[in-house]
Amino acid sequence: MTAPLSPPRSTEAPAGPSRERRRGSSPALGAGLLAAALVLAAASVLSLAVGSGDVAPHDVVAGLFGPDRSVHGQMIVQEVRLPRTLAGLLAGAALGVAGALMQGVARNPLADPGLLGVNAGASVTVVFAISVLSLTEPAQYIWFGFLGACAAAVLVHGIGSLGREGATPVKLALAGAATTAVLTSLTSAMLLTDSQTFDQFRFWQVGALNGRDTDVLWQALPFVAAGGVLALLLGPSLNALALGDDIARGLGQRIVAVRLAGAASVVLLCGAATAIAGPIGFLGLAVPHAARLITGPDYKWVLPYSALLAPALLLFADVVGRLVARPGEVQVGVITAALGAVPFVLLVRRRNVVEL
Repeated sequence: MTAPLSPPRSTEAPAGPSRERRRGSSPALGAGLLAAALVLAAASVLSLAVGSGDVAPHDVVAGLFGPDRSVHGQMIVQEVRLPRTLAGLLAGAALGVAGALMQGVARNPLADPGLLGVNAGASVTVVFAISVLSLTEPAQYIWFGFLGACAAAVLVHGIGSLGREGATPVKLALAGAATTAVLTSLTSAMLLTDSQTFDQFRFWQVGALNGRDTDVLWQALPFVAAGGVLALLLGPSLNALALGDDIARGLGQRIVAVRLAGAASVVLLCGAATAIAGPIGFLGLAVPHAARLITGPDYKWVLPYSALLAPALLLFADVVGRLVARPGEVQVGVITAALGAVPFVLLVRRRNVVEL
């Protein structure tokens, strides 16, 4: 007897539970994005209401909308806490998006703004401005930090692009490490010969949100906006790039153009963030990984989540820094480094971390 013929197999994937979850993931991620926005709003309120000095809640509200100059608490909110909160929002969003973008472009889970020598480039030009040009106001010399960050990123990409293979992730990481070492040596050489410059530079180097003029924030806003929009537009291309260069080319992606656009966005974001708050570490490294725990590897969601979670973490860290050493305070760069060290160690110990 002949065996009965089996029905033809369908070439379409079955609509099982996993496929349905993928279809229904967008509303859930949208709700999560709204929750992240609420967390950011809560962090902003805390940044305005909590500090080394006590300010009544009604003075916080009045200080935002119609401050009375005769009331000390209202003037603290208007002239100190509001610019500080706005600086945290701008710098945090820029660093979060830049970190996610760098990890996608370089295909390196350990990438952060320090990988391309951004912090080292900003530092050496700030020291030059203070020591050689005798600039004393942050509004004057922080833009040298922006220019230095841009120049260092361009230099690293140029060195990493040498050779037949172009700017591969490994070559970019090595070029960034070498450039950082050279620029750090130059910075140390200038500081060792000028103690007055060192006293002024050390407050900027640690990373801080206090003492930022609103004029500086308005000047940095266009750079953050342009870099953020460009990064969000690159989300689908980063998803293709994560599959490898060959597959990305097969999907119609222009690899060189995507990497150049990503580098331009990183320069705009990191340069502006460094100009606003100084070199703040670990934020661009840890936050994108936290975002991926929620969204998965889809950069169309990782980027906006990072843009909300990073400033929330930065503002929370700033509030902690104000409270742990009252009536003084600990600069936010110290707090973010302490909070980011643990995720960094855990990340290095994971087996699936890319080894260079």
